[in-house]
Amino acid sequence: MIRSYESRHGTQVPPVIEWLFELPAAAGQQVLRHLDLAYDNFFNPSHPAGYPQFKKRGQRLRVSFPGQTVEVRKLNRHWAEVRLPKIGWVRFRLSRSLGGTLRNATISRSGTGWHVSFGVATGRKPGPRLDKPGCGVDFGVAASAFVSTEDGPRKMPETLTKAERARLKCLEQKKARQLAYAKKHQGGRYSSRLRRTIAQIAKIKARQANRRRDFTHKLTTDLAKNHGYVGIEDLRVINMTKSAKGTVESPGARVKAKAALNRSVLDNCPGERRRQLDYKCRMYGSELRVVPAFHTSNTCGNPACSKVDPASRPGCGRLFVCVQCGFEDDADHNAAVEIDARARRTGGSVNNSTRRRLTASSPGSSRRRLRETRPALG
Repeated sequence: MIRSYESRHGTQVPPVIEWLFELPAAAGQQVLRHLDLAYDNFFNPSHPAGYPQFKKRGQRLRVSFPGQTVEVRKLNRHWAEVRLPKIGWVRFRLSRSLGGTLRNATISRSGTGWHVSFGVATGRKPGPRLDKPGCGVDFGVAASAFVSTEDGPRKMPETLTKAERARLKCLEQKKARQLAYAKKHQGGRYSSRLRRTIAQIAKIKARQANRRRDFTHKLTTDLAKNHGYVGIEDLRVINMTKSAKGTVESPGARVKAKAALNRSVLDNCPGERRRQLDYKCRMYGSELRVVPAFHTSNTCGNPACSKVDPASRPGCGRLFVCVQCGFEDDADHNAAVEIDARARRTGGSVNNSTRRRLTASSPGSSRRRLRETRPALG
């Protein structure tokens, strides 16, 4: 039904919906395509997507345009212009050259302002096979990444300075007071001051996300370009970051400590690193090997021993001391060596998927689900 409306009535709307005429027809058709894809993913039993939901006002605001409706021209080394339907030529800073045929453009808004991103067809093929030794990488919190072939960890710089953390805390407290006042005296309606506070918080968090993304791209690019294969653990981040609150009858323990740990895990974004390694390894001729994460931190890195004992790492500290052979090493480096050994031995036995949950569906499950949601006749 959505595809039929998009193809036949994409530019024909009832006269009562006047504001739709201010939106370019191509952008409206892209919205329908995204909605169609969201429902296809929901009805696909092997896809983890849930039921499509409305976005909040100002949250992930973006508009897409197909490539034939936009035009880009370069002004100089750092600036260019893009022509958008019903808007005209808009100047933007050129962070990198397009390097291919323009397929689509997306206008989005973040805490730092408006951005335009382009989808291009470069025609690039996977690189030739790298004739270099592989490595194992242990992603952690204290050490963002520890490579088995290196002596020291790679630590992500602080994403916020001390002054920015203090300002963010002050703004969050200010937002809480303004929200309480709006609910009590304004019926929940946001004031201009409250919206300004929210925009200031979004700007700081956007700056933090940019710094985190910069470190992640540099790390994954270096690993993919300089190793024949990259071995990582098959981590399920959604399970690692579950809340410890519990229920009213059985409340959890050390809830604040678990919440701080969850924030640290998400700040290091192991899922995003795996996603980037998945396509960058193919791009540079390397190979991503995903191994089971079971007991990688408790296995002795000495090839002659390989004893598995949680007592070798008392208190989950930074030192690993094997209880059988006495082998000593940094706990994260020892885990990276074990990951490398499993990747070299098995070649990556886990299905290399970047989805949060892996599900298996029967052939008739999709038809059964559609039949259950179809309304009864008569």
